[in-house]
Formats: sequence, structure tokens, C-alpha cells
Amino acid sequence: MNIGSKNKKRVVLLSRPELPNVDQILEDISKAAPDDPVFNVLEKTGKGDEVEHRFLQCRRYLELNERLREAQGQLQRQWEELLAVGEQLDRKVEEIKGQLL
Repeated sequence: MNIGSKNKKRVVLLSRPELPNVDQILEDISKAAPDDPVFNVLEKTGKGDEVEHRFLQCRRYLELNERLREAQGQLQRQWEELLAVGEQLDRKVEEIKGQLL
């Protein structure tokens, strides 16, 4: 039996920090200097063009996703307006029917 192992203290690990959101990542990238090592490594490996292409694809995706959310909100508002107008129309029809009888 190993007596030394019972005397070891357990190390408490720190909790992981929260992951950055898209805005924080974009802000960090925009603040990076042109001579930032990350950008230099990409140029040296010849993957800079591929990374640029992927970055542009991601950026386009985010833009389209935002436009889609805006369109969804607009369609929801229009749907609610149509329901309200439909209810008003039904009330007017019933009112006119009541006047004719």
C-alpha cells in the first residue's frame, strides 16, 4: 500500500471562461495589428487565401442570417396585421348582414 498517495492534496481546477460571442470575436479581429503573429503564420503556410475565403464565407453567412431574422420579424408583424384586418372585415360583414335583415 502506498501511504504517500493518501497525503496528496487535490488540486481545484479553475472553471472555464465563457466563450466569446461573434461580436467580441469580430471586435478582437478588427483590433489586431497587421503584423499579428496569427496573420503572419497564415501567410507563411500559404493558407492565407483559403482562410480569407472561409472568413468571407462566414461573414456572408452571418449577414444573410441577420437578414433572415429581420425578414422573419417583418413577416410576423405583417401576419399579425393581416389577422387584425381579417377580424375587422368579419365584424363589418356581420354588421352589414345585420342591417340587411
